[in-house]
Amino acid sequence: MSQPTTSASTTTDDVLAALGEVIDPDLGINVVDLGFVYHVELDDQHIATLTMTLTSPACPLTTVIEDQIRTALVTAGLVRDYRVNWVFSPSWTPARITEDGREQLRAIGFSL
Repeated sequence: MSQPTTSASTTTDDVLAALGEVIDPDLGINVVDLGFVYHVELDDQHIATLTMTLTSPACPLTTVIEDQIRTALVTAGLVRDYRVNWVFSPSWTPARITEDGREQLRAIGFSL
C-alpha cells in the first residue's frame, strides 16, 4: 500500500486544526476543545510529535484516539507519521476546556 503524499507546507496550526476532527469517544467532543493537546511539534522529516493528556492515565480509549489521529494526520496527507507522548503532569482539569468545548458539553447536559 502506498503512503499518502504529505504537504511540505504543513504547519503546527494545520496539525492542530486537523486534531479538531479527533473525537473523544466518551464525550463526543474533540480533543482540542477538551484541552487534551498540550503541544504540537513538526520535525524536518514531517513527523508530528504530539504531547497530549487524557482525563485519566487509566483511560482505555488511547488506541481509539490514536487511530483517529492517524486518520486525521497521516491518511489525510498532512504528515508522514506521528508520535503521541501521553503525559499526566500537569494533570488535566476542566479549566483546559475551550469555550467551544464548554458550549458543546452544556448542549449534551453537562453543567460547567
